[in-house]
Amino acid sequence: MADNTATFIDILVAIILPPLGVFLRFGCGIEFWICLILTLFGYVPGIIYAVYAITK
Repeated sequence: MADNTATFIDILVAIILPPLGVFLRFGCGIEFWICLILTLFGYVPGIIYAVYAITK
C-alpha cells in the first residue's frame, strides 16, 4: 500500500515538473539528465519519459 502511494505521488510530481519527479526517484543520474533534456525540448516528451522511468 505504501509503495503504491509513493508511486502515485511520484507520478503526480512528474506530471507537474518532470525532472523533479525523476530526481526524487533516481537522484542525479542519467535518467535525470535525459528527462531534463527532453523537458527542455518539449514539456510533453519530458512528462512521457518521467512517467515511463518511474513506472518501469
